[in-house]
Amino acid sequence: MADRNLNSIETDIEVTRERLASTIDQLVHRTSPKTIARREVAQVRGYFVAADGSPRTENIAKVVGGVVATVVVLGLIRKIVK
Repeated sequence: MADRNLNSIETDIEVTRERLASTIDQLVHRTSPKTIARREVAQVRGYFVAADGSPRTENIAKVVGGVVATVVVLGLIRKIVK
C-alpha cells in the first residue's frame, strides 16, 4: 500500500510540475515586450479603425482636434513669453 501511495504522490507531483511549467510559459509569453507591443498596437488600431475596416472618424477628429488645440496653445504661450 505504501508503494501505491508513493506512486500516487509521484504522479501528482509530475502533473503539478507540468501545470506549473505551462503557467510559467503563458506568463513569459504575456509579459514579453513583443506581445505587449502587439497588444497595445491592436488596442490603438481598434480605437481608430472599426471591426469592418472603416475608419472611426469621430475618434480621429477628437485626436486631431486635441493636437491642433495643443499646437495653438503652445504657440500662444510662446508668443506671450517673447
